[in-house]
Amino acid sequence: MSMPPPPGWYPDPSRPAVQRWWDGSAWTEHRHGPEATVHPARPRPEFAATAVAPLPARTGGGRAKAVALGSAGAVLIASIVTGLLVLKDDDGDPTAGPAPVPSDPHEPGPAASTASPEPTGPSTAPSSTDDPDTLVDQLNGITLPVPKGWEKAEDTVGNELALRTPDTYDCPGDPGRCRRGTITSATVTGSDERSPRKLAEADIADAADAAYDEDSIGRKPFGGIARHRQVEAGTVAVGGRSGYFVRWRVHTEEGAGGYVQSLAFPSSTGSEAMVRVRFTVDAGRGAPPLSDIDEVVDGIRPVGDGVTGGGVGSSVEPGR
Repeated sequence: MSMPPPPGWYPDPSRPAVQRWWDGSAWTEHRHGPEATVHPARPRPEFAATAVAPLPARTGGGRAKAVALGSAGAVLIASIVTGLLVLKDDDGDPTAGPAPVPSDPHEPGPAASTASPEPTGPSTAPSSTDDPDTLVDQLNGITLPVPKGWEKAEDTVGNELALRTPDTYDCPGDPGRCRRGTITSATVTGSDERSPRKLAEADIADAADAAYDEDSIGRKPFGGIARHRQVEAGTVAVGGRSGYFVRWRVHTEEGAGGYVQSLAFPSSTGSEAMVRVRFTVDAGRGAPPLSDIDEVVDGIRPVGDGVTGGGVGSSVEPGR
């Protein structure tokens, strides 16, 4: 049994001129390239103009006329049937196309190259690149700077690309190892909401729980959240797009707690899906400065754009 192709950009089965993201098991709604956000009307076959050739001026008799008319009629019928099949296929589910199959260079013959498209586009998988100072989220079309004292995670966190502080320490609550800072980038899923403010306001509680409450296996590394307060929120430019952030100071039952920020904004590429970036920075001794959050927000860029930036004001002074 052949393995499914890896995540990456491949020709969209419904629009081959457009690149579409394959997540390793199914097509997503992320697209880029020509007409990636355009939904043109379905083409109708021009039967009279393209399907039937004009009859010659002199046919050479009644029998020749009959043959010519019969041939023209056959071509017309074939064109109509073909047009109906095209329209029927176009009306189908655009997400139901076959999985891409990377071509096998050892398979001879032209069939291998036509049935096995070679992935194209900026990347074949979410990539962190070889630059230690930049995290590339190819799926969402953004890059994030790596602040001094941080590193790119070797693996994704779930389906999220991540930055983190390199050192760990004993969690103050349930046994385990904790980090003093993490930053994750992901596509917003399960919602059609397009308001960055509504998305950030709805996400901040989940971000706080994920950082300081209960983990995925039921442990409470910080003993749970005792209380929180909002310390800042507002509109912010992110890679040339308008976003919104909400920042909480979270106090935990064990340990010093920390700060959590949720940032939402539209991607500047493809279908312009909404992007969510979460920030977690401890409040205890040895934690990175809060200004690192602002440095990352200010340094987010569209992929391939080293100029367009954003940011908002100064960082919040650490409170205890």
